[in-house]
Amino acid sequence: MIRVDHISKLIVEPLSKRHDRAAFSCGLPQLDRYLKRQAGQDIQRRIARVFVCTDDNSDAVLGFYTLSALSIELTSLPDELSRKLPRHSIPCALIGRLAVDRSTHGRGLGRMLLADAVKRTLAASETVAMHALIVDAANQEAKRFYEKFGFAPLTEAPMRLFLPLRQIALRDSHS
Repeated sequence: MIRVDHISKLIVEPLSKRHDRAAFSCGLPQLDRYLKRQAGQDIQRRIARVFVCTDDNSDAVLGFYTLSALSIELTSLPDELSRKLPRHSIPCALIGRLAVDRSTHGRGLGRMLLADAVKRTLAASETVAMHALIVDAANQEAKRFYEKFGFAPLTEAPMRLFLPLRQIALRDSHS
């Protein structure tokens, strides 16, 4: 078990071979299995970028998230948003997975990983156009977590939520 009280500095960086994924357990078998068995393959195939959080004393993974490109159909968005957009697929970034080790639950690590994903997405959107950040919530608890940060369900897929990047940029400029 990883002791979080001894973490001196958290680091979020791309997943590499040196990161210890073996002990990671978030409580959702599909997310544990993804990190341990599939994440490296997705990176090699350029399907997703995987970012992990460790502390500066260990290579044990405390949390992770994935980012990839996605386009969604205009009809997936609520009418009030889709009316203002061109009539074709909308480019987005996708957080396909986000999980934290059970030993860190309730300590703000999920919020920190989400903030890191938003920061990376905003930076990438300066080079490659993206309209929104999309997340796939694994369950109702995860859905409530994302909704606290302003994400709203897509019309046809209630567990897939979106947040327009413009909305994030406006918040940042008022902070």
